[in-house]
Amino acid sequence: MERVILGATGLSVSPIALGTMTFGDQVDPDASSVLLDLAVDRGINFLDTANSYNAGRTEQIIGRWLKAHGGDSTL
Repeated sequence: MERVILGATGLSVSPIALGTMTFGDQVDPDASSVLLDLAVDRGINFLDTANSYNAGRTEQIIGRWLKAHGGDSTL
């Protein structure tokens, strides 16, 4: 997948972000992990998340996934 530079940060990100607002609510943790795997396998490295999503459960799910998968992550 092509990459774009994120503003003045110099970070190279996918032009498509994975929205994670439903992780931990409509989408359970196991399914969330599968979606994260699929996104990364397809070249997506840009996640849309916020600490207000599902009282922080979304960030917990993403954090566990990042810890389990290691790799090159920019937060």
